[in-house]
Amino acid sequence: MLDYHASPELLAGKVILVTGAGDGIGRQAALSYGAHGATVILLGKTVKKLEAVYDELLAQGSPEPAIIPLDLQGATRQHYLDMAETIRQQFGRLDGVLFNAGQLGVLGPFEMIGEDEWDKVMQVNMKSQFLMTQALLPLLKASAPASIAYTSSSVGRRGRAYWGSYAISKFATEGMMQVLADELENTRVRVNCINPGATRTGMRARAYPGEDPASLRTPLDIMPLYLYLMGDDSLTVTGQSLDAQPDRIRPQAGQ
Repeated sequence: MLDYHASPELLAGKVILVTGAGDGIGRQAALSYGAHGATVILLGKTVKKLEAVYDELLAQGSPEPAIIPLDLQGATRQHYLDMAETIRQQFGRLDGVLFNAGQLGVLGPFEMIGEDEWDKVMQVNMKSQFLMTQALLPLLKASAPASIAYTSSSVGRRGRAYWGSYAISKFATEGMMQVLADELENTRVRVNCINPGATRTGMRARAYPGEDPASLRTPLDIMPLYLYLMGDDSLTVTGQSLDAQPDRIRPQAGQ
């Protein structure tokens, strides 16, 4: 998918929500979506970071974005329902969601995973996605065709020692995607997972502190798949777990 070339107007007129939009892959996805014509809704917990991306979008000539400050760690079902209503009132529809926000947690032996640590990872990586998807589905169904893209990982396909709660949360994400895609098979809402692979991000640096970041692709390098899944070129693709870097999948990849 690295050789996919999106047309400049691929996302013109679309409204796309990006979680974890303040930095890393989420920031780049927001900029790339905006550069291809989308109105981007930036969701994250750090307002200053979101405002910086907002300014970058305007500076590159993208449609005016919107900001939703929300800490997924403490958000409740009502927060997501209120958010969906705000989007409905402001935009009237939602054409796509990139679930990019994630919590790495502590890497270590399974028997040492603390309950609080487990809950924190599952809250952000799983429960928040479940509740947000439920809240947003009516909007997505109303604006079909629509696309939901969850962020997965190679450790969410084959378990790996010491990746504990993070890996298990990604297995759950893959399962949720498959269930939802099957339920929506006869609709125009498609649901897929993206494994970004080894990418130059802060999360990657925390997971592999001894790794040379210069050896990794940047978030911009892996955007072809992110654009493809949000645009109409992927209208028939659903229920798939796709690799943003198919030529660099290796056992230690992760996110």
